Amino acid sequence: MKKGKIGVQMMMLKGKVEELGAYETMKKLSELGYGAVEVSQIPMTEENVGELKRASKDFDIKIAAMSAPLEPMMPGAPGETLTDDFDKIVNDCKTLDCNFLRIGMLPLNVMGDKDQIMAFIERAEAMAEKLAGEGIELYYHTHHIEFQKFDGEYLLDMIKNNTSKLGFELDVHWIQRAGVDPVEFVKEYKGRISLLHLKDYRIGKLDVTADDLKDMGTFFEKFTNLIEFAEVGEGNLDMKAIIEAGLDSGVQYFLIEQDDTYGRDPFDCLKISADNLRELGYADWF
Repeated sequence: MKKGKIGVQMMMLKGKVEELGAYETMKKLSELGYGAVEVSQIPMTEENVGELKRASKDFDIKIAAMSAPLEPMMPGAPGETLTDDFDKIVNDCKTLDCNFLRIGMLPLNVMGDKDQIMAFIERAEAMAEKLAGEGIELYYHTHHIEFQKFDGEYLLDMIKNNTSKLGFELDVHWIQRAGVDPVEFVKEYKGRISLLHLKDYRIGKLDVTADDLKDMGTFFEKFTNLIEFAEVGEGNLDMKAIIEAGLDSGVQYFLIEQDDTYGRDPFDCLKISADNLRELGYADWF
């Protein structure tokens, strides 16, 4: 029977890497039963790359994907980019036996400008071609902003229809936040997605004080900002239908991500997500 691999987006563990180190963080993930990770927002220093490699071998955790921006998130921003640090990033991928690389989001300074976005995507497609020569596939990770419409067409569809090498890492929470059905949308991207972010969508508790009721603006700020990033299975998304649609659409890695854990230890959140996914019937995907 066809199956995928469930893993963790390590962005949510960047504080743990700072505190415990990459090796001990990976060890904890192994103890929770995870066998794959996507590395993002973890500084790719020589030490961290070495610890990730050692942990991958010792705990049998696959480095499913890594993250690198095409260019700075805004002019002058620090950090490695594919444009300026191509050889180093490719070498890190090869060191960690990873053949998926993903761009986390659009540069902040091009958001909302159709022409600048399309020029960026043209550069991304060229980079995807270049990386293919190294045996690495380039993917673009989505949020809700790509569901802005230009002349009735989603920006994300415009990107898809103007590229062939560039793949997509869809994020089901952000698709839902954009007002689109994640199950049906994942199906539309069949053949263009190997990576899918599992992130649930929860309406949080409305905590209103007597002071809030004195000012309608304060009340409605709370009222309209109740959406939370939830542990998988703790929100309103039909995760089983999403996972099955993903599998049918070519997804290999289903990566759990929670942008905010609201004060809860991220390892506890990852245990909840894992337990819920096992209950849904995906125990052998870990």
